[in-house]
This record gives sequence, structure tokens and C-alpha cells, in this order.
Amino acid sequence: MGSDGTRTGRAPARPAAAPAPASKLTRPQRLGLRLAGAGLLASAAAIHLDLYLTGYRTIPTIGWLFLLQATVAFVLAAAVLVSGSRVAAAAGAGFAVATLGGYLLSVWVGLFGFTEVRTTAGIVAGIIEVAAFAALAILALAPAAARHPSGSGDDGAVLARLRASVPAAGWLVAAASVAALVVLSVSVGLAGGPAPAAASSLKTAMVGGVTVLTDSKGFTLYSFAPDTATTSNCTGSCAAYWPPLTGAPTAGPGVTGKLGTITRPDGTTQATYNGHPLYTYVGDTHPGQANGNNLNLNGGLWHEVTITR
Repeated sequence: MGSDGTRTGRAPARPAAAPAPASKLTRPQRLGLRLAGAGLLASAAAIHLDLYLTGYRTIPTIGWLFLLQATVAFVLAAAVLVSGSRVAAAAGAGFAVATLGGYLLSVWVGLFGFTEVRTTAGIVAGIIEVAAFAALAILALAPAAARHPSGSGDDGAVLARLRASVPAAGWLVAAASVAALVVLSVSVGLAGGPAPAAASSLKTAMVGGVTVLTDSKGFTLYSFAPDTATTSNCTGSCAAYWPPLTGAPTAGPGVTGKLGTITRPDGTTQATYNGHPLYTYVGDTHPGQANGNNLNLNGGLWHEVTITR
């Protein structure tokens, strides 16, 4: 009391306003995101494993990276499915983005000497990775609906502040996902497929102790078992991985077989050697390689074209 009978002292301090909570996920919503995220990661892993088994395993460095990617993705998918933890979800989301980034980088400038081509499998895998990122990122960022009253004390306050730090997780993830899809669409649109190799003057080279036929740049040429002397059975995505040698060929030193041409289904002219339509292989990144030899891909066996002296 003051001398005049009035009360003195400070007014009670008003409690600080609590931070606005982020949108909360119900248990069924979290379970749905958990199942979707794990399933999408596993699907992307399956595509990469298939690509590894059907040809990429022969590409130096890139081959084992494909196997590593598939293995890690399967492990993360299992971790998300079993635990449903935020840490596992965040790791899965980050891995999906990293894998997509690696694909885009290989399309733009190449990785370890290998430049990716536009294929249906690559596009589908990219879309799945964006979807996996979206599901897992929301699972990691958005808080769960509380089953009990909020905790008290410092731990509860810290947790509340952390959850409130991402008040619009859904919108942030949606924006990032849309941006990723736009970049993916532009990248694959600009990438196209590999340009068919021009026949020009064919040469020979010693590869793995065997004399093989090469194009004018020294890249090994291959034949496809299902082909006939007049028909190529490698079209579409097959021709993306095995670019046909186009144009009328001429014989360089050491080339003794019969050269010719056929008309491909798309109307272009393809070079032949001793009745075999000729192809290069996208997995050969330098002259002197024969990574496509004896592969069973795209419906049949591939063989390097050898020169008999």
C-alpha cells in the first residue's frame, strides 16, 4: 500500500503467446504417408535394380552406384515401414532428392564419363522419387496429433517450438515437389536420346585381345541376335541404349567383310556388316571398351562384331 492508501507495484505479466501450431497429422494420415513413402522408395529401388541387372552393371563406376542406390533405398524403405520415425522419413526424403539430383546431373553434364539418355524407365523413376520425397518430407515435418495433453516443462516447450518452426510443412513440400517436377520435365525434354552414330569409315581395333569392328571414332560396334539381314528389331527404348550406326559405310584399313545398308522402321538408313545391322552401346564411354558384349538385353543377345583375318 502507498501512503495514500492505493496499491503499488507492477501489474502481473501476461503470459507470452504460444507459437501457432503446425497442421497436425492424424494417426491414419501418418500411417498412409508411411506406407506410401516406403512403397515409393521401394519402387524406385526396384527400377534401379532392374536397370543394373539389364545393362548398367557393365558401365564402369555407374554400375556399382546403381546397385548401391537400390540397396540403400530398400533399406530406407524398410526403416520407414517398420519404425515410422521422423528420422527415417527425413533420411528417405533426402535420399530421394539426392537420387533425383544425380539423375538430372547425369542428363545435363554426365557422371564419371557417362551421359544418361531419355528413357521411360528414367522418367518414371524420377517421378516416383519426387512423390517419395513429398510423402516422406510431410511425414518428417508435420507434427502428429497429440494423444495426451501437451507436456510441461522445458522439454515440452522445446518440442512445441520445434514443431512450430515448420508451420506450413505441406505447402513447403508441395512447392518443392512442383519445382522438382518442372526441372525434371525440362531436363528430360532437352536431353532427348543419343544421336545415331554416323557410319563414315569403319575401322578395326584390338579390344580385350580380340580384333573388333569400330565406328570412325573407335567405338566398338555390335550386332543384335534377333535382327535379320534386312530388318532391325531394335527400336524405341532399345535404340536409345543401342544407337544404330546410320548412313552408308566405307571400309577402312583391315575391314574385309561385306558392307551394306538396310532401311530401319523409321525410314533411316542403317549400316550392316556381313548381313548384321550395326549398333554402338551407350555404356561404352570411351574407345577401346566393349561393355555391351554378350549382354542379354532388350529381347536378345548382343555381340561385338569381330574381324576374321
